[in-house]
Amino acid sequence: MELTLLGTGAPDGLPRHGCPCAACATAVGDEARAATALLIDSALLLDLTPGAAFAAARAGYSLVGVRQVLLSHPHAGPAVEFPAGLPAPGRIPDGRELSLISGHRVRAVALDSPGTGYEVTGPDGTRLLYLPPGGAPSGLSGMSGLSGMSGPGHTEPYDMVVLDVLGRPDALARLRSSGAVGATTDVVAVHIDHTVPPGAELRRRLATAGARTVPDGSTLNVGEYHEVPDLPRRTLVLGGARSGKSLEAERRLAAFPDVLYVATGGTRDGDQDWAARIAAHRDRRPGSWRTAETCDLVPLLAEGGAPLLIDCLALWLTDAMDSVGAWDDEKWSHGGERALHERVAALVAAVRSTERTVVAVSNEVGAGVVPATAAGRRFRDELGRLNAGFAGECEQVLLVVAGQPLPLRG
Repeated sequence: MELTLLGTGAPDGLPRHGCPCAACATAVGDEARAATALLIDSALLLDLTPGAAFAAARAGYSLVGVRQVLLSHPHAGPAVEFPAGLPAPGRIPDGRELSLISGHRVRAVALDSPGTGYEVTGPDGTRLLYLPPGGAPSGLSGMSGLSGMSGPGHTEPYDMVVLDVLGRPDALARLRSSGAVGATTDVVAVHIDHTVPPGAELRRRLATAGARTVPDGSTLNVGEYHEVPDLPRRTLVLGGARSGKSLEAERRLAAFPDVLYVATGGTRDGDQDWAARIAAHRDRRPGSWRTAETCDLVPLLAEGGAPLLIDCLALWLTDAMDSVGAWDDEKWSHGGERALHERVAALVAAVRSTERTVVAVSNEVGAGVVPATAAGRRFRDELGRLNAGFAGECEQVLLVVAGQPLPLRG
C-alpha cells in the first residue's frame, strides 16, 4: 500500500497566514506545510483540503482515479475547491466498515474529540491508522486488529500510524499500551503547526516520541521499516530556575504509557507557593503516569519496570545533606562529607547499572554569585559534583536555557 502525503500541516497550514511568530517566519521550503491530506494508492483520499489537486500534481499524481473521499474532522478553514470528477466527500459512522472496488477496506474509529479516525487495510494486507488533528481513539475495542489480539485490550500492531504526535502524545501512548503501535510500526507525525520551531528542533522532539515527519508530497510504502532514533536510555536535563527543564524532561516521555514520576521534593506543610508548584507539575503530567514521592532512588534504579522521570536531583541532594548533617561544619568535617560522598557514589553506580529508561532533572548552579555562607557554598559544590557524576553515566545530557534545549552529549 502506497501513501502520498499531500499535506502534513495543521488545518491552517504552516506558516499560518498573517502570523508573525518566529516558527512561521522560518517555515520555508520543505518546512512549509499545507493542511494534512492522505492519498492512498491513488484510489482513496483522506481529507479534502484547499489545493489538493495541485498538491497531488506536484507530487506526480492525479486525483482522477480516486474512488472515495473521506473527511476526518469538521472543516473550519477557508472554502475548499471541489475538483471536478471527484466523488462527494463523506464520513463513515463509527465502527462501520467500507469496502472499496480497489480492494481497500476502511473502518471508522471512534475518537475522544469531534472527528473520525480511519483504519485502512490495503489489498496487500498492510494496515494504516490515520487520526485527525487533536484526536485520540476513545477505545481500542472497535479496531479490526482485535482479531489477532494477544491479550485483553491488546491488538496486533499497525504497519503505519499517522497522527498528531505533538498535539496528542497521549494518543500515541495509548496505542503503544494497547499493542496497536509496536517496535516496527512507522509513526509519522502530521497536523504540524507553529507551536514547535521547524527544522532540527521539530525532528528532535519527534525522535523522543519514536516518530518522524516528512515533507509535503512525500510518498511512503506502508509496511516498509524506517529506523527512528531510539530515546536514550539515560538522560540528564539541566537548567536554571524556570528554564523549562522539567517540561523538557516530561516531553521526552509524554508518548509512552506507564511512566513512574519520582518526586524528590515531598510536601512542605503550610507552604502555599510550594503546594502550587507541585499542583502545576501534577496537572501537566499525563493521567496514566504514576507518582512516587521518595528520595530512595537506588532501589528504584535497581528494579526493572516502567521508565523513571526523576525530578529533581537538587532536592535529592538536599535530603541527603540533611540526613548526614552536612549543614553543620563540625558534623561535615567529622564524617558528614564522607557519608554524603558514599551516598552520591551509590546513586551514580545505580545509574550506571540500571536497565530502566531514566530521565532525570537537576539544577545547573555555580555560574552566578558565590554564596555568602559556608553551607551555601558546600551545597553548590556538591551539586556540581553530583551533576557531573550522574551525567557521566548518561547517553544524553541537555542544558535548557530560556526554554531552548541545548544538547551537551548525545
